[in-house]
Amino acid sequence: MASAVSAVPAAPSEQALAHFAASFTFETDCADVHAACASGQPDFVLLDVRSPALFADGHVPGARNLPQGKIVEAKLSDYPLDTLFVVYCAGPHCNGAHRAAERLARLGRPVKLMIGGITGWLDEGFDLVSGESA
Repeated sequence: MASAVSAVPAAPSEQALAHFAASFTFETDCADVHAACASGQPDFVLLDVRSPALFADGHVPGARNLPQGKIVEAKLSDYPLDTLFVVYCAGPHCNGAHRAAERLARLGRPVKLMIGGITGWLDEGFDLVSGESA
């Protein structure tokens, strides 16, 4: 008797390769964001898309606060059109980062989601900073 895992066969290797390779064009992880920020010259803008109150309580160092519902072209006008934005929210239980990524994409902006959000960041053992919007 097949388990729930094997009841549906795995995709052929070619399809799996295409799927997983494509995911890197949409996502990045906390460790890669941390390493880029630690270099002192990240090549993206990190957006915390949670509320200002949650941002002030603790956020990823170097992040700017722009709640997902306030992402409009006027708020992005200081950034060149090819600026890569990396967005995050509370964690896997929150879809705020997905909403933010959709808004940025609709505005024609390059965007990736930092998978795991704050939960993932803390799980990796990285520290948060507190204070007002950057």
